[in-house]
Amino acid sequence: MRASELREMTREELEHKTVELRGEMLKLRLRRGTESLPNPLRLRMLRRDIARCLTVMREKELTEAEKHSEKQNG
Repeated sequence: MRASELREMTREELEHKTVELRGEMLKLRLRRGTESLPNPLRLRMLRRDIARCLTVMREKELTEAEKHSEKQNG
């Protein structure tokens, strides 16, 4: 998933996507313990997608805080 796609999402959609990705990652990690995975690189991709989601959420948080402080100081 690309960061540009994530930036178009709302905060609620990003939170939902993060929960969804973490759930998928948990399932794969549990499955890895009992059998071999068909695509072991999927774990790396999930980890990076989660990080992208969290980064975009933090960016949105900072821009909202910046707008809020400008409004108070302006």
